[in-house]
Amino acid sequence: MAPWIAPVAREALSSKPVLASLTVLAIIGVAYLVPGAERFRLFNPKMGEASPPAAVSDQASAPVGEANLAEETKDRPELALPGSPAAVQETPGLPPLPHAIREKAPPVPIVDPSGKALDPFFHALVAAERKEKGAIVRIVHYGDSLLAVDFMTGTLRRQLQSRFGDAGHGYMPIANPWPGYFHNDVVRRASREWKVSRVVGPFAADGLYGLGGVSFQGFNRAAWARYATTQEGEFGRSVSRFGVQYLEHPGGGTIELEIDKEKTITIETSGENAVLREHVVQMADGAHQIELRVAKGPVRAFGTWMERDVPGVVLDSIGIQGGRLRFLDQSNDEHYAQALQMRNPQLIVFEFGLNESADGFAYPMDRYRETSLSVMRKMRKATPHAACLVVAPNDVARKEGTQIVSARIMPELVKAQREVAAEVGCAFFDTHEAMGGVGSMPTWVRRGLGQPDLTHPTTMGADVIGTWIYRALMDAYEPYRAKHGGTSSPPAASREP
Repeated sequence: MAPWIAPVAREALSSKPVLASLTVLAIIGVAYLVPGAERFRLFNPKMGEASPPAAVSDQASAPVGEANLAEETKDRPELALPGSPAAVQETPGLPPLPHAIREKAPPVPIVDPSGKALDPFFHALVAAERKEKGAIVRIVHYGDSLLAVDFMTGTLRRQLQSRFGDAGHGYMPIANPWPGYFHNDVVRRASREWKVSRVVGPFAADGLYGLGGVSFQGFNRAAWARYATTQEGEFGRSVSRFGVQYLEHPGGGTIELEIDKEKTITIETSGENAVLREHVVQMADGAHQIELRVAKGPVRAFGTWMERDVPGVVLDSIGIQGGRLRFLDQSNDEHYAQALQMRNPQLIVFEFGLNESADGFAYPMDRYRETSLSVMRKMRKATPHAACLVVAPNDVARKEGTQIVSARIMPELVKAQREVAAEVGCAFFDTHEAMGGVGSMPTWVRRGLGQPDLTHPTTMGADVIGTWIYRALMDAYEPYRAKHGGTSSPPAASREP
């Protein structure tokens, strides 16, 4: 080292501007070192960025095959939603919030031109609220990276279960299909020795992905997964029914299910044809641990679910990182319909748009409407007795030079979603309008409700959105409950084939 370098370096490091910068960096770094401080970080990689439009087409562009899992699936208590949501405070110098989270009424109502789109769901809620035997209300909630961390859906699940009863956590993939994938109110662990195919790539050659858009393959006993009830908190502390969705196929291997380290069940997956199967295990309602292991490969499995034999709500949070609504069409139609029917949902929710905003106008809006209609009509045909809800995405912004501007596609995208929902007989909730419309995301970032990527909400922001959806649903439910609370037969849904 030259003799003059050290004195210069010392002088530079001791200057006030440098010391100030180092202090700021140290403060920022605390949020990355202290467990539980994730919501205060300037960037949270677990939410992921909206996928860039590498190939703006009707289908995802990726190779066919399988990928190695990036990491083991482990307990991540630092990612869990808090027991109660933090209050959102007004910030001096900023425009007032469009609507405070603690206010009773949601910022915007559920839009339902038919007036009947949610009736099957509401009918099931009435039965659950009356504590009728077998009154389990299942919700299948599809979305992109916002759902992959179960923040918003975790809030919605908890609030519904608080009122109507906790009937179980619902559907989960075998392991984490992406790093940072997470589910609240359940204990999940899995090895890395699973191979994964996804509707966003790499693709399964046969188009079979089960309910959740992901397919796992294990070849020996090193491939295992473990699921258990929680020991803390108000939710997820009991289970009485466990199910696994798998593929029966020529040359299939053997799955072992171990219940509480006491009972082992063997499932043979070999068969003449490729057929989606489901194995269900009953147990006394309470705390349990279930381990799934490949006893003999190859085994093809999709996901598991946990429920209870009590009246209440189950919400399957199915987040697909990089997902767009049209990518669900990459699944084999018959297989997907069967997977959906196995869950027998009373409500199906579609919440996409973050990645479509990255496509911008490179993917024409008329084509977007066409592909969205195709996917949702297939869903309606597969589950003719389920209600349907479309949830618009939050505002998304971009940095253009020194300016921050909302993605220009957002108003058109939301408008298209509203129109598609009405055409197929679905209800609609406008998250974009609720948070303040065009230009609202930068304000959300300044309040700690939006991520610095200008695309994803923070944990607190997701909690706000989940609460809004819950309250909008309940506002729509109360008139139905008052009018139909005494009915005993399910109403007919408004349908369009």
